[in-house]
Amino acid sequence: MIQRIELTKTFRYVQYGTITENSILLYVLHGYGQLPEYFSRKFLPLSDRVVLIAPEGMHRFYLNGTSGRVGASWMTKESREDDIKDNIRFLDRLDAKLTEKIEPYKRIVLGFSQGGATAARWKASGQTTIDNLIMWAAIFPPDLENETFPLEKNKHHFAIGDQDPYFTDDQDKQTCNFYAQKNFSIHCFSGVHDIDKEVFNTVLKTCIE
Repeated sequence: MIQRIELTKTFRYVQYGTITENSILLYVLHGYGQLPEYFSRKFLPLSDRVVLIAPEGMHRFYLNGTSGRVGASWMTKESREDDIKDNIRFLDRLDAKLTEKIEPYKRIVLGFSQGGATAARWKASGQTTIDNLIMWAAIFPPDLENETFPLEKNKHHFAIGDQDPYFTDDQDKQTCNFYAQKNFSIHCFSGVHDIDKEVFNTVLKTCIE
């Protein structure tokens, strides 16, 4: 019979910039098999006002075999409910630590690919106030399909490349329609399963305005 025990674990994150009262915190949650050190570079450079925070998924593993390059994951299908709770608790504690002395102007969370599900769950169930959610090439988590998000325009965004190998043409249309029904602004671009810097800058500008 499976039992559980809670222990303290050390989590990592990458930070670019210093937080002030005028700061916009931009949390970027990486995809499967990525590391925040490298994923965060896709968003640089940013204005001095934007502080970039890239948390790392709790599970690190070798990408090929038993040695070589390492990546991280937010969860698997095994004991996923525990991982969901641990992810949200980690992100809430991270934000609390970063903003203990200074409350920032705004918080924006971008979830790429697998990180999108964690981003959406943090927005829906966490203790942190998230002003804008950006789902990038990410499937909306099924357990939140009935979740109601704010109806204000330009609050939340979904971006996807027209050559993304993880989405067929039909899946692409269905996914965009789903997000549109939840009042997400849709951004389709020419590209693959990656961050398009020009589109990202456009979305970020919309969130800040």
